[in-house]
Amino acid sequence: MPFPKISEARDLSDEQLVEEINATKRQLFDLRLQQATGQLEKPAQFKHLRHRLAQLMTVEGERKRAS
Repeated sequence: MPFPKISEARDLSDEQLVEEINATKRQLFDLRLQQATGQLEKPAQFKHLRHRLAQLMTVEGERKRAS
């Protein structure tokens, strides 16, 4: 599974960006719960979601500094 491109994050509107950040944080929380209960099947998802969250938060910071 390839990492998502940051250009995809830059194409999102401000509202979509916030929604995507919240959804990614929720997915990470759910993965931590699955890991704690021993139900996690794909541990590599952590790396992908953390990477995506970093991209989204970078774009959010860029937009805040630009305005």
